[in-house]
Amino acid sequence: MASLNLLQSRQASMPRPAKSGEVYEAVKREIMLGGVAPGAALVELELAGAFGCSQGPVREALLQLQDEGLVIRQGHRGTRVADCTADEAIEMFRLRQSIECRGVVRALQRPSRTLVADLKRLIDAMEAAALAGDEYKLAEHDRDFHRRLLRDANLPALEPILHRCLVHNHRFKISQSTGERNLVATARRHYTILEAVERADGATAAQALAHHIATIVELGPAVFTHGEQ
Repeated sequence: MASLNLLQSRQASMPRPAKSGEVYEAVKREIMLGGVAPGAALVELELAGAFGCSQGPVREALLQLQDEGLVIRQGHRGTRVADCTADEAIEMFRLRQSIECRGVVRALQRPSRTLVADLKRLIDAMEAAALAGDEYKLAEHDRDFHRRLLRDANLPALEPILHRCLVHNHRFKISQSTGERNLVATARRHYTILEAVERADGATAAQALAHHIATIVELGPAVFTHGEQ
């Protein structure tokens, strides 16, 4: 397995067998940050050895990663890391923009009392992760920010769909990055959205989200029409 050494070094200091959540987080981090290439095999027995646990926790972790679309499990053919293609990313950017922009208008018709405070806390967490140079944690808090917005729209069936779009958007964004990125600037891009939410201005919040999503990577003109942005 391509990432076995990375995972072994990550778990070397653990005095006990890893739990499924720990396996899930470690393997997801490697996939999201490009430490494991698309198409790479993830062998349950090798992962269990790397984490010092049985195959049960590994299998549970891989099932979670399958739910997020990050791995593909093919029965006797084993498990491999899912591809990260521009074509799929484009469709997920479009789907995400539709869900979020419509959702924020609904959310701000009757926002919860904690919405603004929750969003501020998540931006603070993004900035802290950015200052620590932890792009993986930054992306996690980023996803929490966008999911928190949708929660007030009361559209629970759409929440897992948005989550998958967010995961793949971030994976694609990271895969397209060349050189060092300004992580603090990435965190602070969310303030424009927050300001509109604070005013309970659904139309402006939707516009801010549309622009935010359309400018995540250098695909804006190729992905979104002028009307969608």
